[in-house]
Amino acid sequence: MSRIVCKFGGTSLADASQMRKVKAIVEADPRRRIIVPSAPGKRSRDDPKITDLLYLCHDMAEMHADLTGPFGTLRQRFVEIEADLGLAVGIGDAIDAFLGQVRAGCTRDFAASRGEYWNGLLLAAFLDAEFVDPFDHVFITSTGRVEPATYERLAARLDEPRLYVMPGFYGRGPNGEVKTFSRGGSDISGAIAARAAGAELYENWTDVSGLLMADPRVVDAPRPMAEVTYREIRELSYMGAAVLHDEAILPVREIGTPICIKNTNEPNHPGTRIVARLSEEEDQSSEIAGVAGKRGFSMICVEKSLMNAEIGFAYRLLGVFERRGISIEHCPSSIDGINVIVEQRHLGDAAAEVIDEIRRVLDPDSVSLVTDLALVAVVGEGMIRSVGIAAKVFAALRDAGVNVRVINQGASEVNIIVGVLPDDFERAMRAIYAAFVAPPRRE
Repeated sequence: MSRIVCKFGGTSLADASQMRKVKAIVEADPRRRIIVPSAPGKRSRDDPKITDLLYLCHDMAEMHADLTGPFGTLRQRFVEIEADLGLAVGIGDAIDAFLGQVRAGCTRDFAASRGEYWNGLLLAAFLDAEFVDPFDHVFITSTGRVEPATYERLAARLDEPRLYVMPGFYGRGPNGEVKTFSRGGSDISGAIAARAAGAELYENWTDVSGLLMADPRVVDAPRPMAEVTYREIRELSYMGAAVLHDEAILPVREIGTPICIKNTNEPNHPGTRIVARLSEEEDQSSEIAGVAGKRGFSMICVEKSLMNAEIGFAYRLLGVFERRGISIEHCPSSIDGINVIVEQRHLGDAAAEVIDEIRRVLDPDSVSLVTDLALVAVVGEGMIRSVGIAAKVFAALRDAGVNVRVINQGASEVNIIVGVLPDDFERAMRAIYAAFVAPPRRE
């Protein structure tokens, strides 16, 4: 049984008009059998987010405050969609029941999950599909991971060839109560459903026609990516690219199910495919997948003569950060020096303490702190087979007048990361992108 799992984001389900587009998409391909909806998205910039309203209702109820305003906005939004679609789900009654639940002291996760739950009820009725509550089939650990038992349980539930609707974002926690994934968690739910069902494809429908090779706020009209690998998208996501939720790739990556990012408002556009291996044509035509970057890093530079001969030096150095719960991002080194790069927000006010302990524990020749470092990553599976990639990167930065403070490249050679000053960040991004992507022809 060949099936496609479709996850529709909030903008795809913002109102009745958008839901009609979703129905047309589902009906256009009989393989689209499992639908995973988010809560309704914003219709305009001034619209409040549904999940924010749900959190507000919960928090106000805890303070015994009057939550008539946010509750009324929620109720009106869903009742309007139900009426516009000509449905008789009784969504108003379900939301009225929620008012009693939130006043009685339901959990914050339960409150947050109701946007997806109610929207799932509406979409299931509109598509004449069977509603599947993830609370009964998706099991989430205390740390927010998916319990392996989920896949067998959900596979049995989705075993028939009929049409199903399963809300995203939540499941059941170890204490038997509703537990949500982090924001963007509906992407994870879609991937879980795709893996459980053994889907041939996981379609993630949003309001953009695929993914771009660079941030359009920095690079003018960046080229869309036709195809990108799981590893490439993971690297780009880590470096700040607005792509899929980090954990939304893992369930399907483990079984090799491709992902396709598509636009609900432009359904015939091919979008971007995320695959285990690039097609031969794509592999030969592109040197890099994309360029991404993030600001807000700090770098602690440690130097000591004969450091390489001192067994356990790096272990003791990283232990200083481990004891304070500070995650390490990168750790480039040389024969007599090692740099530790961390996010500034994680280092916080502990920089002086960290440096003091490094001096006491390691007795280095010098320790210095570089703050406000920006990182730019060039990502691509083809880099390992292409001669001159690094030359292009650093020639572009030189010609743009960008001074490179640090260089790091992983052993897999899927990326090159350079550290620059914040004032050089956008210039570096544009220069590197231009070095690999020719500007579009003007007619």
